[in-house]
Amino acid sequence: MLEQVGALATSPWIYGVVTLSVLLDVFLPVLPSGVLVITAATAAAAGSATDVPDILVLTLCAATASVLGDLAAYRLAWRGGDRLDRAISRSRRLTTAQERLGAALARGGGALVVLARFAPAGRSVVSLGAGAAHRRARDFLPWSALAGLTWAAYSVALGWFGAHWLGASWVATAVSVGALFGAGAGAAYLMRPRPQASEAS
Repeated sequence: MLEQVGALATSPWIYGVVTLSVLLDVFLPVLPSGVLVITAATAAAAGSATDVPDILVLTLCAATASVLGDLAAYRLAWRGGDRLDRAISRSRRLTTAQERLGAALARGGGALVVLARFAPAGRSVVSLGAGAAHRRARDFLPWSALAGLTWAAYSVALGWFGAHWLGASWVATAVSVGALFGAGAGAAYLMRPRPQASEAS
């Protein structure tokens, strides 16, 4: 099993697999796209400059797929109609994300979109929330692009530097994946709803 994964990570097919995994994990957050990107980056660090995968191409594939997945979820939610609106209204997490995202975009900032890219299922919540709330694409997509590039660069860098510091081994991959999960936990913590201050009586 490990040999098969290692063989895939050093074949040209890895670009397509990474692209498909990152593209779909906005709808299926259980897909291990981050783990796959890190594994491929670890393999790249172990090879020569002419080996597959190439670090730059890997980063661009992951970032592009991330933005395209966000756009697909955004458009799906935009056209979702009353049924999707009712489903979102029943989800406190989606409703809160809609409100926070709307406020962030209205202020001309979208750091929440970038932060959500690292949080577990945060990308799905924010992309669907932006579409369902009919936020303008020109307000959402530039932040989605920055989020995708930031996440892809961070994930690739984890695999690359992990391999150089710890050797191109499964230990390096595991440590890098742990760092990615740590960033996700930190992002989830920062995104949690803040309790409103009680009014003075």
